[in-house]
Amino acid sequence: MTLTDLLLIACVLASAAVLLVVIFRALRGRLAAAGRLLGAWILFAAGYLLIGLGVSGLRAQRIIPTSEPWCFDDWCLTVGAVEHVPAPTGSRIALDLVVSSRAKRITQRARGAWIYLIDSLGHRYAPEADPSTTPLDVELTPGQADTTTRVFDLPAGAKPAGLITGHGGPYCGVMDILVIGEAGCLFGKPTMIAIK
Repeated sequence: MTLTDLLLIACVLASAAVLLVVIFRALRGRLAAAGRLLGAWILFAAGYLLIGLGVSGLRAQRIIPTSEPWCFDDWCLTVGAVEHVPAPTGSRIALDLVVSSRAKRITQRARGAWIYLIDSLGHRYAPEADPSTTPLDVELTPGQADTTTRVFDLPAGAKPAGLITGHGGPYCGVMDILVIGEAGCLFGKPTMIAIK
């Protein structure tokens, strides 16, 4: 867990406490005090979002080299071999992936895990549907790693730039905006694993 993740958790807990106090004051008839506290909270929330977006806009794009793991807490995704296969209408790219756990004691999974191949213009391509492959959200015991393959079809002229991944929400979702420095997707520079 990063410092920005901890900051988000602290802000969410503080926001919940402030909103409970606002409701309590409003129910007790102290509407002016509740309004002032709510106004202060709105200013703080707006400032937090502006700082987060500013950091994301100024921060350099994070590009993870192929064969290095991209970890979210203890769940990691690593790209192994990259195979380019010519296709009649463009190209096919097959990626060998390793899904692993750095956890020491717990069994875990990345519920709702997704991946896209992104090209040099920022277009996203979902992998081919293949029910025979290991799902990305496979349950992993402590230290376990599992391999799988994903194949992507790209149209003619598309040049692959990288692989983007996440779980628990969509690409460029609310969590990307709420975690300071993670909204690079809004500025055309998402964190990605380099694919050439």
